Amino acid sequence: MMLSEDVVAIVQLLERARCPVWIDGGWGVDALLGRQMRPHADLDLAIALANVPAAMDILTNVLGYGIAQDEMPTRLELRDRQDRRIDLHPLVFDAQGNGRQQLQDGSWGMYLSSGLAGSGSVGGYHVRCLSPDLQLRFHVG
Repeated sequence: MMLSEDVVAIVQLLERARCPVWIDGGWGVDALLGRQMRPHADLDLAIALANVPAAMDILTNVLGYGIAQDEMPTRLELRDRQDRRIDLHPLVFDAQGNGRQQLQDGSWGMYLSSGLAGSGSVGGYHVRCLSPDLQLRFHVG
């Protein structure tokens, strides 16, 4: 299971390396609510595609994660020995701050800059996360 202290440690390490991330998925919803509502096996993170190599260096060499599933440029799933999982969602940003995620079929998913303006907390630590509107849009299709 991915615990709140795991999430905070991962986000802090990435931030220190100038690899900002936005929490998505279950932890993103919990961050918006400011408390953990259920257990989570993984941590979904939106990240700039350009920052993936630096993030991978930290996640593999510092925290011991390895690649479990490589679907780049759409996503990259990492796991550690305790079966904690991180799912990276690489984004290409435009001049307006909108992020685009290349999907497996070649189309693009859109993360509007307003959807990346969400904020919340995990374990009392302030984090960037997807806005409620973007979270809802992604979960209902």
